[in-house]
Amino acid sequence: MNFNPTIVAITMCCTSWAAENQQEAAPSSIAAPSATTSTAPSALHAWTRLSTEPYAGKQDDIFFVTPDLGFYGNGAGKIFRTTDGGVTWEKVFEQKGTFVRCLAFTDAKHGVMGNIGPGYFPGVTDATPIYRTEDGGTTWTPAKSIEGAPVVGLCAFDVVTVPFINAGNLDHRPRIIGVGRVGGPTAFIWSDDLGQTWKQGKIPAIGAMAFDVKFLDEKRGFIASATHADVSQAHALILATEDGGATWNEVYRSTRPFETTWKFSFPTSETGYCTVQSYNPDPAASQRFVAKTTDGGKSWTEIPLVNDHKVREFGIAFVDAERGWVGAMPHGFTTSDGGKSWSRVNFGNAVNKIRVVPTKDGVVGYAIGVDIHKLILPSSASADSAR
Repeated sequence: MNFNPTIVAITMCCTSWAAENQQEAAPSSIAAPSATTSTAPSALHAWTRLSTEPYAGKQDDIFFVTPDLGFYGNGAGKIFRTTDGGVTWEKVFEQKGTFVRCLAFTDAKHGVMGNIGPGYFPGVTDATPIYRTEDGGTTWTPAKSIEGAPVVGLCAFDVVTVPFINAGNLDHRPRIIGVGRVGGPTAFIWSDDLGQTWKQGKIPAIGAMAFDVKFLDEKRGFIASATHADVSQAHALILATEDGGATWNEVYRSTRPFETTWKFSFPTSETGYCTVQSYNPDPAASQRFVAKTTDGGKSWTEIPLVNDHKVREFGIAFVDAERGWVGAMPHGFTTSDGGKSWSRVNFGNAVNKIRVVPTKDGVVGYAIGVDIHKLILPSSASADSAR
């Protein structure tokens, strides 16, 4: 489908929350719990809300090619583009029945969009799992082909640089990797031609859902998963590969039912984090955890986030091994000591994805959930934010 962009009037985003389904949201979770740790302001707390088109629910992905050029999408089948760091947004795609679940770009011109697909969310009728753009998001068309079994829907993309022989010389190109989906069925796919055609691998049966994917290089990668498509029987699961996805091994499984993983962040090749979601209806099951590795994903431990039944984790991002954020309902959390302690951060409800983009003066962060928030973190803030 080709869509001619139109400039849309941007108004302040609504703050209401519409539950998507029992596995991702609960309307009763909106009440804000008391903070369990210090809420003293620091550079890590300095998020500001951007003006965007209102959307009554959790928006799932945002991607920035540069600090100023970025895109976001949502379940209304819309994609918006900014060229000024989120000051203004232009609608470049709209298609009823499509659920924009994930986005990735290899450069300013080439990008892909993953659709959640039918059979999970009400009103999602579009069976095309992937759309791509070659003109910076102005037009979007379906991917040409995906080998193997039909892919129902996707939840996440990752982009990794892989080597190849080019006319007798060693060269490099981007590989786009996709996984899905919440509720199943699972899919693991990749493209070496900017999203035109896709090959498909296999996720082992123990991985009944796939929420996120992260590759550290062409060989080493991880899938955030769960052991069962029925959340009441599910345990959070992380799968790892050392051979580019030919085989996968379990490296983390939670001991509690009603749990799934959700999103990864690897600020270094050795240190990584993964959010762990709990859907246990028992109020006594109130402790929330983040999974952490310090050995490149070979082993994972659980670090406490907060003891509050109302909290549900979503996105995560770290600037370095110590400083980062967790998006959650009904608010987020930040740490400056690698997760030893956490404080409340106000960057919106149900933040599902946090992107950290390097700048010449530090980094800029973008967080998307019900709203979109932005953080400018200069290099000079490192000492203050680490206190």
